[in-house]
Amino acid sequence: MSTFSVTVDSGADLDADRHEVWVRLIDPDTLVRLTPGLARIEADGDTWVWHLEKIGAIGIHLSPSFTETMVFEPETSIAFTHCPPDGESERIGAAGRYELADTPTGVRVSMTLTITADLPLPESAGEMVRELMQDKLTELGDGFGANLLADLPPRAVS
Repeated sequence: MSTFSVTVDSGADLDADRHEVWVRLIDPDTLVRLTPGLARIEADGDTWVWHLEKIGAIGIHLSPSFTETMVFEPETSIAFTHCPPDGESERIGAAGRYELADTPTGVRVSMTLTITADLPLPESAGEMVRELMQDKLTELGDGFGANLLADLPPRAVS
């Protein structure tokens, strides 16, 4: 087993109300609907178990799930850390943060996400594995972003 990690930092200014973005980011069912590759989320208070659809590449096929502790600062930020149940190990985990801030034309959404995976591959495969992980995260992020924009109502202008 070797451990591989990738980090994504991204942000976008949306012509949307902060509240409308927030309610979508904190609702597990909505996140599943908006996020390609996400099969379901089991939420129990601040503990969320994320279940991804089957992922396959370079001879490895996984249907990963990972447990996250979620910390919500209403309409401001969401922090999450990988926290597998006691006595259990999970091959994939995430850690990161979403931040929301008002802009003159709507809301800025910023995100930092680090995915770590323990895989039955040699360390020498690291560059290829990280590239595949990065490509998958970009694909998921682009899909989520497009779906979120399509799901948001027009911004109320005061």
